[in-house]
Amino acid sequence: MAFLYPYQEDAVKKMKNGCILCGGVGSGKSRTGLAYYFLRQGGELENIKPLVNAKKLYIITTARKRDTFEWESELAPFDIHAEAIDSWNNIKKYADVRDSFFLFDEQRVVGYGTWSKTFIKIARNNEWILLSATPGDTWLDYIPVFIANGFYKNKTEFTCMHVVYSRNTKYPSVSSYLNVGRLIKLRNDILINMDYKTPATLNHQTIIADYNMQLYKQTMKTRQDPETGEPFNDISALCYALRKIANSSLSRQSITKQIAEEHKKVIIFYSFDYELDILKKLFWNRGFDIAEWNGHKHEEVPDSNKWVYLVNYMAGSEGWNCIKTDTIIFYSQSYSYKTMIQASGRIDRLNTPFKVLNYYHLRTNSTIDISIMKALASKRNFNERDFVK
Repeated sequence: MAFLYPYQEDAVKKMKNGCILCGGVGSGKSRTGLAYYFLRQGGELENIKPLVNAKKLYIITTARKRDTFEWESELAPFDIHAEAIDSWNNIKKYADVRDSFFLFDEQRVVGYGTWSKTFIKIARNNEWILLSATPGDTWLDYIPVFIANGFYKNKTEFTCMHVVYSRNTKYPSVSSYLNVGRLIKLRNDILINMDYKTPATLNHQTIIADYNMQLYKQTMKTRQDPETGEPFNDISALCYALRKIANSSLSRQSITKQIAEEHKKVIIFYSFDYELDILKKLFWNRGFDIAEWNGHKHEEVPDSNKWVYLVNYMAGSEGWNCIKTDTIIFYSQSYSYKTMIQASGRIDRLNTPFKVLNYYHLRTNSTIDISIMKALASKRNFNERDFVK
C-alpha cells in the first residue's frame, strides 16, 4: 500500500467497524485510520482518486489537533476531506448524524458520562473506529466501547454480569471481576495492535533533587499549611503543600537549568502554576526564547536556536508533536500514568531526525515523590487518599 509502513498495512487489513486501533504515541494511527476509511469507501491506495458516493467523514479529536489543522495534512494524501473535524467537547452536536463514518481520535470514552453516552448513540447509527495509545487500564474503561459494539445493552447489564463491588467502603469500589475470560475475548476481538517500534532509542533518566526535609516532615506532622499556619481542609490540600515543598527546591531548579543549557532546546512539563512561575523566572534573560502551552496561553514551539517550551500536563500532554528537539524535562510528575505516556510521545515520532531521545524525570526522595513514582512504574495512577493512609 502506498505511503504506509508494513506494520500499518498489517493493521489496516485487520481493522473492522467498531475496532480500537491501538498504537504507541507517534506510531501513525491517524494515517492508518484514514487508510482504513479510504479503502472501506472503495478507494485504492496504489492509485489515489477522489472517492465516489463515500460516506461522510466526521473526525472527533482533541481541541488542539483541531485548531492546529493537523488532520487536514493527514487527509491531503488521500485527496479526501472531512464533513467536520471537531473536539470531544462538541461531540453532542453530532448525536443525530446517520449513515456516516466517525473516526474518534484519542480515547475519551472512559466512564459513563455525557461524552460516552453520546458516543454510544453515534456508534449505533454510523460506522466508526477509535484510535488510542492507551485504550483502558481496567475493564470498566471498556464499558462504552463494549456497549457500542452491541456486546451489552447498557452499563447495568455489564456490571451485573462482571463486577463485584466491595461492601465496606464509603464509595463504590470494585473488588473483583467475574467471567474475565469473556472480557478478554471481547477485548481481543476489537483491539487492533500496531506492531510499532520507535525509530529512536529512548533514554530515560531519573535525577534526584534535594528538598527542605525539615519543613516537609513538620508539615506532615502538624497537618498545617507552612505558608499560612492554617490546618488543611482536606487531603488534596495537604498533598499540594507537600509537593510544593519538594517541587520548589533550588536544587530542582539548578538541575533544570543545567539540562536546558546542555541541550539548548527543551520541552518542560509541569503540574502547577507556581511551577510555571518558577520556570519563567529561571530562564528569564538567560538567552532562551520562552513559550507556553497551558490554560492561559496557547503559544507554538519557538523556532530559534535556544528555547524552552513550558507545557502544563493537563493542557498539553497530547494532541501535538515536536521534532525540533530530542529532550523533555519532567519538572514534576503527573498523577496519571496515561498522561506521562502521552507526554513522552510528543517527541517520539516516526519522523524524528534524532537517534536518541532524552527524558529527564526530576524528583526528590520525599515520601510523596517516591509514592507517585512507584504508582507510575506499576502503570497505575497515584491516589492521594491511599498515600495519606
